[in-house]
Amino acid sequence: MATITLEQIITFLLEAPMFGDLDPAQLSEVVHIMQVRRVRQGQPIFREGDPGDAWFVIFEGGADVTKATDFGPDKVIAQIGPRACFGEMAILDHSPRSASVIASGETTVFRFPRAEFEALLEADNLAAYKLVYQMAKVLTVRARNTTQRLSDALADRDRPQNLRDTSRSLVEGQSVSE
Repeated sequence: MATITLEQIITFLLEAPMFGDLDPAQLSEVVHIMQVRRVRQGQPIFREGDPGDAWFVIFEGGADVTKATDFGPDKVIAQIGPRACFGEMAILDHSPRSASVIASGETTVFRFPRAEFEALLEADNLAAYKLVYQMAKVLTVRARNTTQRLSDALADRDRPQNLRDTSRSLVEGQSVSE
C-alpha cells in the first residue's frame, strides 16, 4: 500500500458522511489526532469486550462486524466498506465494544483515539462538536430503524416463524456503530 498524503486524507474525509458538515479548516483540526492503521485480512480492528478507546473510518478495504453467539462461531451481522464510520458509541458512553470488527481484506482505517478526541471537546473545538452531532444523528437513525423493525416483528408475533426470521434480520441488518 502506498503512502497516503494529507491532501488525500482531507479529500476522502470531506466525502465521508460523518465529516460532511466540516469545512477543510475544521477537518484539519481533527486530522491531527488521527492515526492511520493498516490491517491484514482476518486481523481484528477490535474485539467484542475490548475497551472502547477509539472510533474509526475505513479508508480502503472492508470489514465484517461479528457478534459472539452462545453456541458456535461468531455471527457476521454486517459488512462495512470505505467511508463507513464505526466505534463511535465508545466515544459517547465509554462502554466496552459490543461487537468485533474484523478486516475482510487488506484494509486501511483512520483511528481517532477517544482521549485525544475528548481533549478537543474539552477545548470547545467546533469540529469535534460537529462530529458528536453527526454521531448522534447516525445513532438516532439506527435506533429508529431498530424500533420499526422490532415493531414489525411484534405485529407478526402470532406467526413464530415470521417472528424468528424478522428478529434475525433485525440483528443482521443493523449497521454497526461499535
